[in-house]
Amino acid sequence: MSRPRNDDISLGRFISLVLRHHPEAINITLDKEGWADTRELLDGINATGRRIDMTALERIVRENNKQRYSFNADKSKIRANQGHSIPVDIKMRQVTPPDRLYHGTSETNLPLIKESGIKKMSRLYVHLSYDVETAVTVGSRHGKPVVLIIDTAAMVKDGYTFMLSDNGVWQSQDIPFKYVTDIITDMESLR
Repeated sequence: MSRPRNDDISLGRFISLVLRHHPEAINITLDKEGWADTRELLDGINATGRRIDMTALERIVRENNKQRYSFNADKSKIRANQGHSIPVDIKMRQVTPPDRLYHGTSETNLPLIKESGIKKMSRLYVHLSYDVETAVTVGSRHGKPVVLIIDTAAMVKDGYTFMLSDNGVWQSQDIPFKYVTDIITDMESLR
């Protein structure tokens, strides 16, 4: 079954919704580590009227620009690499981060962040980016982007831990605003 690229994007977003937030949307369950049975995922997606087969799923996993999904060794199971709002333990590795990381958000969120810090909200962790460009992209999804520079070296010194997902997203618990060392609001200055 050959699919145009736009169908892959739409299917990828739906797979992300199912594997990260709402497996019940297609009547599947995830195990405690976030794995879903690949056949059940395909059958569940097809039952919604969408069309997908194993070839298309493999292509979506392989070509997703954020590398959001992983198969197990024999491809009988699939899961999202990070970003869950449902309790799963995907066994991310705890790693000492670089001295600073970046958090992309929107200008409208800035007053609340200044007041109460960066919160994980409905997700299991706060997501941080290795580079400014990625943080700008993340912030742009929510409105006019701003990028917060996080002093992760100070956080580590104060006992905070960081995890790194298989697709390169840094993750932490809530981050108090005192660890924000700078705020980039002028995206033109980055060019």
